[in-house]
Amino acid sequence: MARVEIELNPVDHITTDAIGQPGQRVFYIQGVQGEQTVTLIVEKLQIQTLSLGVEEFLLELRGRFPELDDTTTDYEEDQMRIQPPVDPLFRVGELALGYDRDTDRVMILAREVLDSGSEEPEEGEPAGSEVRFWCTRNQLLAMSRWGLEVSGRGRPVCPYCGQPMEPSGHFCPKRNGYKH
Repeated sequence: MARVEIELNPVDHITTDAIGQPGQRVFYIQGVQGEQTVTLIVEKLQIQTLSLGVEEFLLELRGRFPELDDTTTDYEEDQMRIQPPVDPLFRVGELALGYDRDTDRVMILAREVLDSGSEEPEEGEPAGSEVRFWCTRNQLLAMSRWGLEVSGRGRPVCPYCGQPMEPSGHFCPKRNGYKH
């Protein structure tokens, strides 16, 4: 696939969500600007890490720019659901955050994960496709809180070994393989 570079500045809506049954879910980040919808596949751990990183990032911004308005954590669950079309552009390998003080917008930079068969980029050229989602701090905080909610709705965790349990239970190594 050819390298793609997309910038949604600003997004009308940004969210993260999962589709599928716990243990078999696929996680996504989706940004919408006007008629353009960009959907990317991410890992559950990336959503959790991004969500926690957002909290720290916003606290750091607040410390550097004390004149900024407070962010709100309000969101409507129905509005945070991923919207069709769910046609992912690529699988994300790297996520980063940035901030533009002049516009008071936060950027989420998503870079494509490259497989071992990908061509090496030219010197100084970025590898793989990338998308930049520019959003308000409130949009970002709502996405991060929703991301933690969605990622926490997975399979229950075994109290003995900490591994996820299937609905039918699992064989726990801490209980000598007994089904829990």
